[in-house]
Amino acid sequence: MGEWISVPMRDGHALPVWHVAPVGDRKGSLVLVQEIFGVTDHIRECCDEYAAEGYEVISPALFDRTKPGFEAGYSGADWEAAVKMGRERHPMEQSLADTSDCLNWFAAQHLESPLFIMGYCYGGSIAWRMAQTEPAVWGASCFYGGHIATRYADEAPLCATIAHFGRFDSLVEIAPVEKLIEKQHPTAQIFIYEAGHGFNSDRRKDYHPPSAELAKARTLQLFKVLAG
Repeated sequence: MGEWISVPMRDGHALPVWHVAPVGDRKGSLVLVQEIFGVTDHIRECCDEYAAEGYEVISPALFDRTKPGFEAGYSGADWEAAVKMGRERHPMEQSLADTSDCLNWFAAQHLESPLFIMGYCYGGSIAWRMAQTEPAVWGASCFYGGHIATRYADEAPLCATIAHFGRFDSLVEIAPVEKLIEKQHPTAQIFIYEAGHGFNSDRRKDYHPPSAELAKARTLQLFKVLAG
């Protein structure tokens, strides 16, 4: 359903983003942020799912500056390459800056339209941070981001934000998540599911359909309420 387009960044870099037009009446704009594995077929399918709900969706290829066209699988050498890319080779600050530029570009294309952000894993942390720093964002849904309950825990989001974590996540410890809940940020609601890391992806061993379906339903409900 989608196609690659380019979005100009503040430094002139033309960042590739996967773009999917909405099906039926347009309900708003959605930036969907990738995992460390890139804008994979799974991420593109997620874009299709939300476009089918009426949202115009873009997913930035955030590692383009470091390795254009980067996509990786979930095991072996691919897993190792993705972890190295997300943790060492590509700066998180660059991903945050480029996502910010994508949000503001999207907002400028559709003035007065609701603008939402969501992301998975690496992208979940980015979505949470954008909710804390970008006034243009109306609402955010953040899936099992490792930095949410650690690096970015103390600051309340500027907009209504939900975050989804698996109780049995082997990569994101549950104790900091529970401490995040105790902070009671007025703009944030944190959900814990009886699942592991990556429970939304049917490509991963921890895929948990009931949790994935519930998290998606909560996300769509949030966007619907905020869009009025």
